[in-house]
Amino acid sequence: MIAARSRWPVALCAVLAGCAGVPVSEPPAPTAPAGSAPASTAPVTTPAPSGKPRPGGYYLDDGPGDRAPDEQTLAAIPDAVPRDEPMHRFANRPYSALGLSFVPLTEHRPFRQRGRASWYGRKFHGQKTSSGEPYDMYGMTAAHATLPIPSYARVTHLASGRSVVVRVNDRGPFKPGRVIDLSWTAAAKLGYVNDGSAEVEVEAVFAPGSAGDLLARRAAGQPEIARPAPGPAATAAPADDVIAALAADGAQDTSTAGHWLQLGAFSTLDNAQALSRRIAAALGELADRISVSSDGDRHRVRAGPFESRDAAQGAARALRDQLGLEALLLTR
Repeated sequence: MIAARSRWPVALCAVLAGCAGVPVSEPPAPTAPAGSAPASTAPVTTPAPSGKPRPGGYYLDDGPGDRAPDEQTLAAIPDAVPRDEPMHRFANRPYSALGLSFVPLTEHRPFRQRGRASWYGRKFHGQKTSSGEPYDMYGMTAAHATLPIPSYARVTHLASGRSVVVRVNDRGPFKPGRVIDLSWTAAAKLGYVNDGSAEVEVEAVFAPGSAGDLLARRAAGQPEIARPAPGPAATAAPADDVIAALAADGAQDTSTAGHWLQLGAFSTLDNAQALSRRIAAALGELADRISVSSDGDRHRVRAGPFESRDAAQGAARALRDQLGLEALLLTR
């Protein structure tokens, strides 16, 4: 079940939030966070905001919110896509929480950890995270005690084998035994929302060609790759050209010359195919242009080729207006 999640002011040690963390060094015996429901307190089951019964139970007033996406929409939400971002100026300083000391990583390097994942929802929706960004329970984000902010991690549900990629932009959790706190959406995609928590593996992932990617490939004995050179998609300024920062790896060449839209990148093929079917059903004129391309464990949904830049931008606007989907324009 979901325990109450204590929030900490931005000014206090890089804005802490959460329940239980894992310091870099061996942690002392942690204590339950202030304001948390005691382990012996039974969770309070409340009806969903829509009035429909909600499975499982949640502590206090947390929960999935009143505009939670349905199953089909949830499956089509893409993973976070790693980008090479500068580290936050304050959120990676050593800090203390609930009597524990934490030393965040200050470089992007290989990282792997197993433990229990929890999630947080509407109780904290819109509140500031450690990065200063508002928490979005419908985004693909996470809180971690020591991973750099911002950074990216692949979280795998050990029981089901499902994986998602999230952007770490918050600190926590600080509850004993918890290693990561996922957004409601990320936890729902992994399938443990109603259970409250699950055993997971957390692995740092990096933008292709970045310093972290180089170290990870060396550690795994894999060939190194060069940092992608800026292309037309990287230099285009208008909002219609780069409608969303979908990825450094999204700027890879397509197999056919022309103008393309990248609509999402997924770690599972089923989710990529679900998005392609959703687009084809809603926008029949694009049905013949939608394709899924796979490269290892990355599956990208693209539309194209379009004969002109204007045609691609028009399709991007239709996708945004009718389905709420953002797209990245790629030109080859």
